[in-house]
Amino acid sequence: MNPTGASRQAGRLALWRTFRGYGTLAPMRALWAFVATALVLGSCAQKDWIDRTLVTEDVTGSWYGRIAGPVGTGREIVFDLEQQASIVKGNVRFVGGGVTGGLSANRSQPGAIEGAVAGDVFRFRDPKGNLVGELKISGDEMTGQADIGSGPSPLVLRRVVPSATR
Repeated sequence: MNPTGASRQAGRLALWRTFRGYGTLAPMRALWAFVATALVLGSCAQKDWIDRTLVTEDVTGSWYGRIAGPVGTGREIVFDLEQQASIVKGNVRFVGGGVTGGLSANRSQPGAIEGAVAGDVFRFRDPKGNLVGELKISGDEMTGQADIGSGPSPLVLRRVVPSATR
């Protein structure tokens, strides 16, 4: 064997050391490298917890709008909301007559509503699940969709009475 071949062999043995009873360490090194890479990439792929919990908008106040209905019909709707941190509670009522799948027999009586704000998104529902929706908040306007029992419909709300803290 020439000296060049011997030095290559020694270098290879130093890199791929073995211990009696433990086999080679190379597979273990590869495994740890894979685990470390998976952890780093996995943590990068998740949405940051700050984004999920950050409250950048305040929806406290009265909001008026219209929820679209079938065949060009629609109903006027009023939300009276109170926000503390990300939790929102309040009342919602339809202006005028009844609405299919509405909140109460009279439908114009206020019904409870609860929800949460995450970033610039307000998700809400009434306790019975008759009204469910998600709106994107942009200052004094919220746009999105809500379901009052007949499938998702466009909903646009505008703040009519701002919160006292604004």
